[in-house]
Amino acid sequence: MSGRFAPRPVTRTTVRGGDTAATGSVPRQSTPAPSARTRTWTPPGPLDLALALGPLRRGPADPTFRATPDGAFWRTCRTPAGPGTLRVSAGAGVVEATAWGEGADWLLDELPPLLGSLDDPSAFVPRHRVVADTWRRRPGLRLGRTGLVLESLIASILEQKVTTHEAYRAWRLLIRTYGDPAPGPVDLHITPSPRTWALIPSWEWHRAGVDSKRSVTILRAVRVARRLEEAATMPLEQASARLQLIPGIGPWTAAETLQRSNGAPDAVSVGDYHLPSTVGYALAGNRDADDDAMLELLAPYAGQRHRAARLILLSGRTPPRHAPRMTPGNIAAL
Repeated sequence: MSGRFAPRPVTRTTVRGGDTAATGSVPRQSTPAPSARTRTWTPPGPLDLALALGPLRRGPADPTFRATPDGAFWRTCRTPAGPGTLRVSAGAGVVEATAWGEGADWLLDELPPLLGSLDDPSAFVPRHRVVADTWRRRPGLRLGRTGLVLESLIASILEQKVTTHEAYRAWRLLIRTYGDPAPGPVDLHITPSPRTWALIPSWEWHRAGVDSKRSVTILRAVRVARRLEEAATMPLEQASARLQLIPGIGPWTAAETLQRSNGAPDAVSVGDYHLPSTVGYALAGNRDADDDAMLELLAPYAGQRHRAARLILLSGRTPPRHAPRMTPGNIAAL
């Protein structure tokens, strides 16, 4: 498969009571589920839903995301049209999607880009054996775009300079406390509105283990949420510059956000705690590589450096750990 493509003809219907939802694996709400919209879409080549949607999940207990035993993926978000819940599954080369809420039509319209329809894997040329081997074993890797900046930006800010466990805990507590119940037959939540984020009291950030630097950065971001959302349609360099106008948002946070909101294939997470050593070890046997060394090694993949980094992470070739892991903090106990 190569190049960009337009979505194939789709089938879209309205059903009542969420009848197309996963059976038995997702608890239903006590109240009747609202009307659902459905769509089928045929991707033009191999597609791995777990690889396309996995980066949107913030920990195993993410209140906005769920993978169920029947192979379906559930995602909630606050779309420009309102809150929505999306269920996606695949079989026999066809993707089936069901959506609930005010944002249902928006979610179904944006389904192909979410699953990588705007991604161009033909532009990628492996330059190292480990990358080529993983590329061959993972033909369904597609870089999807959500088209939503703020949800990824806030989650990325929460992940600044802390362990993933701390960041996931903060995300989980804040979404469950201040997010709205998701529409549809699932026990999930929608991320808070910008106004709600702005009204969270300081002691609640503290209880979630979020230090003042990160909470203040989030408050700055939600005050200009509309301007930040415009970055979803900008070229990478311009979008990154727009995000970094906010004090507290640097290259790492911008890259982590745009990888998801824009599906940016060249957004490298410079400043990551583990990525330089992982790239250095996989491509050059250097587990002490820093950001500069990582960028030098990824230079042959200019324009596709994020895809190359994803493939390296998927290869499983990681450096042996000799140094202690980052020690979790405990702000909430102070």
